Amino acid sequence: MILLRRLLGDVLRRQRQRQGRTLREVSSSARVSLGYLSEVERGQKEASSELLSAICDALDVRMSELMREVSDELSLAELAASAAASEPVPAPVRPLNSVSVTSVAGVPTERVTIKAPAEAVDVVAA
Repeated sequence: MILLRRLLGDVLRRQRQRQGRTLREVSSSARVSLGYLSEVERGQKEASSELLSAICDALDVRMSELMREVSDELSLAELAASAAASEPVPAPVRPLNSVSVTSVAGVPTERVTIKAPAEAVDVVAA
């Protein structure tokens, strides 16, 4: 499941790191507690629009730019999830055992070899 709060937190963290700023600097400038900003960046807390506005102001980033980047990340995540869901799942490989049959109910027949998974064939010797 794609969580918007995680994508938003990732984008906020990248914006802050691009500027070479610490959590402490941004939290002080945005007047948000250091712990709360850290939880927002890690995608553990939902940020209100007021909080996002304060963080964007502290980072000197337009909220529309932030949301555009989040939107791009969401699009990529959706494409990746869609591609992963449409890939065929390979069937488990099971070894095949060979069984040769030369008679059925005591009557001789042509030699026949049957290949089947071991658990699918019961062979009873007469």
